[in-house]
Amino acid sequence: MRKVACIGAGMTLFRRRLKETPKELCWEATRMALDAAKLEMKDIDAVVTGSAPDAFDGVHMKGEYYADGCGGFRKPITRVFTGGGTGVFSPIAAWWHVASGLADIALVVNEEKMSSCYPHAQSVFAHIWDPILDRPLNPNLVWIFAMEMNRYMTVHKIKKEDIARVAVKNKRNAVAHPAAQLADAKITVEDVLNSEVLAWPVQRLDISPPSDGASALILASEDAVKRLKVETPVWFSGVGWCIDSTMWTDRDLYFPRYLAQASQMAYKQAKIDNPRKQIDFAEPYDPFDYKELHHMEGLLLCGKGEAAKLTREGVTERDGDLPTCPSGGLLGVGNPIAATMGTKVGELYWQLSGQAGKRQIPKEIHTGVTNAWGDLMQFSSVVVMRA
Repeated sequence: MRKVACIGAGMTLFRRRLKETPKELCWEATRMALDAAKLEMKDIDAVVTGSAPDAFDGVHMKGEYYADGCGGFRKPITRVFTGGGTGVFSPIAAWWHVASGLADIALVVNEEKMSSCYPHAQSVFAHIWDPILDRPLNPNLVWIFAMEMNRYMTVHKIKKEDIARVAVKNKRNAVAHPAAQLADAKITVEDVLNSEVLAWPVQRLDISPPSDGASALILASEDAVKRLKVETPVWFSGVGWCIDSTMWTDRDLYFPRYLAQASQMAYKQAKIDNPRKQIDFAEPYDPFDYKELHHMEGLLLCGKGEAAKLTREGVTERDGDLPTCPSGGLLGVGNPIAATMGTKVGELYWQLSGQAGKRQIPKEIHTGVTNAWGDLMQFSSVVVMRA
């Protein structure tokens, strides 16, 4: 198995109702990544793309629709889809293209045009429910995640104020991000607690905003890194993924067991046996503020129920002992599902190569971990990277 590095990344603005088509968004991110790596499409051996459900772009088979925007013309191209987990799983798919020897240089492009879905992207999920067990309850995603959040808070006796601190931190961190949609340096815990209740305990400012956008990464083999004389490659050290039972009704939702197993898979490959000591910073998937805490625990960065205490004590601040979502995450930068690859794996690359600009973690860092979360509270993908 060959060593694989990220050698370039690109990311569009994350916004609601961007005018660009999915193809145009893909190409904008692709061009940025190519420029960062000082490459052209002729240098790319294979293309991997990632996107959430077709209906989010308002077209069927959208992988074929936007393929040429990803530079997938007359090249091997693969589309990966694991719902929200796609943002970290598609780089894993590109990784195995290179690690296996199938390609020396692979381009991975993720896209989402959620404003095309009317009246709201969430309406797509009305068709995923079990017709016997789920549909009579008339569920929606917010109240299902509200149940998970409530269970997590109840088991560990976590106060809503401690969860609101995550939203405050991430929106503040996003102020330094050039692609951010909802950066806010002045938001307070009280603002979060006073925002509209959607399904208790979920309130409007607990949730990341729907967004349009695209991101791209370029992965290369060790031989290609040497040939291209890349100055700041960032190496993939470990990858992992795991999916749990489809039925959310037969699992205790207070702990993401599937993420813990995916993390163990990635850590074993990365030769990490003490994540809290060996991981310098983390970019956990944060579509809701409680999910950052949930995922910190699933990434084994702290014990069950301990993440809220770390946040309260400032450990997860950008200048803290374990910087968490220094990019601003989905809560601050935006949530175009698969395209969040830019704020997750992309952010690991930018931070570890020293290219994060004003959001650069101030201490010396060598190892980062990120995850994404998809399907119905059942799938996670994990990547560990080292400078």
